Amino acid sequence: MADVIVAGVGQTPVNEHWGISLRELAFMALEAAQKDAGGLRPQALFVGNMLAPQMSHQAHLGALMADFAGLPGIEAVTTEAAGASGGAAIRMGYLAVASGQADVALVLGVEKFTDQIGSAIEAALATAGDSDYEAVQGLTPTAQAALLMRRYMHEFGVAHEAFAGFAVTAHANGVGNPHAMFRKAITQDTYQRAGVVSDPLNLFDVAPVADGAAALVLTRPELLPPNFPQPLVRIAGSSLVTDTLALHDRPDPLALQAVRLSVEGACARARITPLQVDLFELYDAYSIFAALSLEAAGYAERGLGWKLAQDSHLSLQGTIPISTLGGLKARGNPGGATGVYQAVEATLQLREQAGQNQVSEARRAMIQCLGGPASTVVTHILERMA
Repeated sequence: MADVIVAGVGQTPVNEHWGISLRELAFMALEAAQKDAGGLRPQALFVGNMLAPQMSHQAHLGALMADFAGLPGIEAVTTEAAGASGGAAIRMGYLAVASGQADVALVLGVEKFTDQIGSAIEAALATAGDSDYEAVQGLTPTAQAALLMRRYMHEFGVAHEAFAGFAVTAHANGVGNPHAMFRKAITQDTYQRAGVVSDPLNLFDVAPVADGAAALVLTRPELLPPNFPQPLVRIAGSSLVTDTLALHDRPDPLALQAVRLSVEGACARARITPLQVDLFELYDAYSIFAALSLEAAGYAERGLGWKLAQDSHLSLQGTIPISTLGGLKARGNPGGATGVYQAVEATLQLREQAGQNQVSEARRAMIQCLGGPASTVVTHILERMA
């Protein structure tokens, strides 16, 4: 398998883009990524999207986006894996380029929530779970995460305020990200006084869903334009793993086995251990997911993931920085586009283009997105080349 380079990145701010259509939002990110890559022309386009058929009444995004971007006739397809859709699209692009089936691949993640309002959004989000046994009973992803947090607090004797560090870290990092939805730091006291969304989850335990698009251009090093101006970042490892769709089918709902296996697979491919990465863009759609992911990835013992945030290990100057540009919590959660945003942000870190949020001497990054309660997990290792 050949080396795969992230030659170009592009993103839109994550926000409520009421006046911009799905295709226009996508084009903004695609155009920026192609410009960043020196105008490389792709042979394939892989679109990560979760909810366009329900939210925007628009399926067939591959053909739509290729047409609107002025790329007629190229291979183009949509990849859907709930919140892991963007990561799955990156994996498809990576495999296409690494195998030689495409010289240049565009990867796009796009989501448009504001085409619907209120209960329609919750109903659409619930399709990420098991419709016959969970959604039909009224179980939403937020309620499911609340059940997981309640079980975690009970099993390990952890108070709710112990999770504050995840939100505090994310919002502190969001201040320096011009593409973030929320750019204001919060304190532990602010966290504890926030209103309850689904007991015990409060407002700062839940990442806000919003509109956004992000894009990558992937190619092989020998195909880069002469005098390519950007530092070279390669995808050193890639892994996609699934678990049961329904949470109740797992022997231990607090052990995210697909996270563990996906991290092991990506790290094995990159020939490193998780302790050798310099930052971890994890899927903090809910605070409980951050704690469980850190434990499953091997950074903390079972029941102790929350302590990493309390002890500042996860800050930009810590031993394993997370959510370095705000994560889902402060940047916003653009659904199926999340995995591509993570790749854009990690690439900026490895290029040393992250501004005031730069992680010092960052050489390797791990990015990971989850579909449902880690029913699909996609992990990538990105590495700066010498």
